[in-house]
Amino acid sequence: MKIALQSSPFNRVDLFEAAGFEVIEGICRSEQEMIDLFKDADGAQVGVMPLTSRAVMQACPKLKVVSRMGVGVDSIDLDAATELGVLACNVPGVNTAEVADHAVAMLLALTRRIYDSVRTTRDGAWREDRKLTVEYMRTVRRIAGHTVGVIGFGDIGRAFAMRIRGFGPAKIVAHDPYVPQTTADLLGVQLISLEELLKESDYISIHTSLTAETRHIINEDTLKLMKPSAMLVNTSRGPVVDGAALFAALNSGALEAAALDVTEVEPIESRDPLLRLPNAIVTPHLAGFSPTFLQECPIRQAENIIRALTGVAPWGLANPEVIKTIAILRENGGGRWKGIPDFNTSNAV
Repeated sequence: MKIALQSSPFNRVDLFEAAGFEVIEGICRSEQEMIDLFKDADGAQVGVMPLTSRAVMQACPKLKVVSRMGVGVDSIDLDAATELGVLACNVPGVNTAEVADHAVAMLLALTRRIYDSVRTTRDGAWREDRKLTVEYMRTVRRIAGHTVGVIGFGDIGRAFAMRIRGFGPAKIVAHDPYVPQTTADLLGVQLISLEELLKESDYISIHTSLTAETRHIINEDTLKLMKPSAMLVNTSRGPVVDGAALFAALNSGALEAAALDVTEVEPIESRDPLLRLPNAIVTPHLAGFSPTFLQECPIRQAENIIRALTGVAPWGLANPEVIKTIAILRENGGGRWKGIPDFNTSNAV
């Protein structure tokens, strides 16, 4: 069987070869280049771009499993994958620590005005503009004694809550309709409605996945619910926040500050008005990265593919409904799964 890998210095070709697979690698800058690379492949590693679209999977009749880097799968057409019998896998937990750390760092950058003070100190303001230094002294804030809200209380949201608790907030609240209060109780967190969270929180960190339900969950209307003194951090997915509405709120003073690691369009245009705002910080979608992540992620990606093609359930399956499709394919000759051993889905993480 053949495995296709988008070129990367971190690919673990050795793992596939040890399992007896043939490996091909190539650069994919477009949907067509992805099709050209994947057309005869049984499994493939994919990234954020190009999108793993319906057209790609339809044009690759042997493709059985795609394994995406990181925890997101919004770059894969899950409906198409399920319909066509393609496993869409991710690597849950592989960068939970990195994203949670980055979210805390961004919140501290806002509350302690780290970016502003470093920049102006380099320009000589500490010595030459005492008024500016005094302004910083008056406007830096503490987390202790305030309310922290967490939107999305999965692994990363929980990791963020554990870290931020050490800063002494008065309380931590969260919104996640798919998590029971008993789970939140383990971390001393109260689950409340989104409206309540936005109204009560002094600091808000977003850790939800991108779905039709969460797209623009932060928008013109929900921003109006927030305190003018509130600060917002987003390390999840850019389209969770309506960028135009956020700009308007920050520019008008309806929201004090925001820190984003993700934006609606990536990479963000250098002329995007958000980048001109003094109360906005933007980093280039790097929250999930570290040398440890870059080592561990391709191993888990490779294991997903190897397991799926050798009769073992993959680590992270984003479209479990595909199991029914595969069963139907097997009943009718196998289709793209012909000759591939079935796997026990009870082993999936």
